[in-house]
Amino acid sequence: MASSSRAFSLLAFTISLLAVLSTVTAHNITQILSESPEYSSFNSYLSQTKLADEINSRTTITLLVLNNGAMSSLAGKHPLSVVKNALSLLVLLDYYDPIKLHKISQGTTLTTTLYQTTGNAPGNLGFVNVTDLKGGKVGFGSAAPGSKLESSYTKSVKQIPYNISVLEIDAPIIAPGILTAPAPSADGLSNITGLLEKAGCKTFANLLVTSGVLKTYESTVEKGLTVFAPSDEAFKAEGVPDLTKLTQAEVVSLLEYHALSEYKPKGSLKTNKDAISTLATNGAGKYDLTTSTSGDEVILHTGVGPSRLADTVVDETPVVIFTVDKVLLPTKLFGKSPSPAPAPEPVSAPTPSPAKSPSPAEAPSPVAASPPAPPVDDSPGGAPSDSPTSSEDSKAKNAAFHVSASAYVTVLVTLTATSIFL
Repeated sequence: MASSSRAFSLLAFTISLLAVLSTVTAHNITQILSESPEYSSFNSYLSQTKLADEINSRTTITLLVLNNGAMSSLAGKHPLSVVKNALSLLVLLDYYDPIKLHKISQGTTLTTTLYQTTGNAPGNLGFVNVTDLKGGKVGFGSAAPGSKLESSYTKSVKQIPYNISVLEIDAPIIAPGILTAPAPSADGLSNITGLLEKAGCKTFANLLVTSGVLKTYESTVEKGLTVFAPSDEAFKAEGVPDLTKLTQAEVVSLLEYHALSEYKPKGSLKTNKDAISTLATNGAGKYDLTTSTSGDEVILHTGVGPSRLADTVVDETPVVIFTVDKVLLPTKLFGKSPSPAPAPEPVSAPTPSPAKSPSPAEAPSPVAASPPAPPVDDSPGGAPSDSPTSSEDSKAKNAAFHVSASAYVTVLVTLTATSIFL
């Protein structure tokens, strides 16, 4: 009887833990806001600017939403890149629910926003002032000196404790100069080679010009453009093919393989689950990419080798340019990555006699006899072998949020079964 009681208690605990995991490991801001029609305009712009992907990729966040009336001061009146900056200032990189808003230490605080992480916010313009006012009101404003608390908290929309909080405010938070940034254009990107050279990608920039692929890039700007630019060091790395031995058509395909005809910032790449078509794609999967993540890092997989997103050169909707640490080599041109060689036998291990093969029971364990496994090949299922050690530290820090629920199921069900038979 006691065993059955323990088993029931453990099973109940398992179900409760899984319920918690399902809320901690994922949220979908588009779905959350779709339940409230008064935020339809705000929700639409989150999707258009890809901010929804960035929000969904984070585990501790507060979103300050505007209803359709308040959103009208931004919607349709500014370029999409400007609206994205303004909305990024409403994404707080900390968790604030209604209770915490009224328990701010000393009544006021400056909190970091998503806008601060873009590199477009000079000084402290990417911070927001949150102040608990008298009479139960809470005000929000830019952290820039002399800025007023021009926005007020109106109501709570949704909380998934310590993961995401959605709060309504009555007006946008406008940092100085945030609404006057020019929109990117093909003419504005005519100096794309200058941006790439400044970012340490001179070899790639020269190839774009001499091959004529730069014009292909520029022709896609209005619809969206994502560029993965290898650094100069990447072209000098071991294993990079001699490009002078490629035909002109192959060089063009290689360079087009380094760009997408859509705007796909880092947040979108982090949440991506499907194969991504590149400018070189002209058939089923011939020039596709896949992605995986390691902590906050994004790794691109070609089938030949992995490449890590290093830095963001520019991110202005609808254009984003990244630097990557490896040249992207498509399987169409360079074949698949070779399978790992079989693990060699240890030097000290005796050669078994062919006349007397050991029985399965006597055979030594292959795990014990094998040396360390060879480096992993290019597979999005796990981190590549050349991932920096810092990414492992990052994964360890975030393990509590990204652990698979199925692992908990296996362990806890095993414990439940054990307790039943005790």
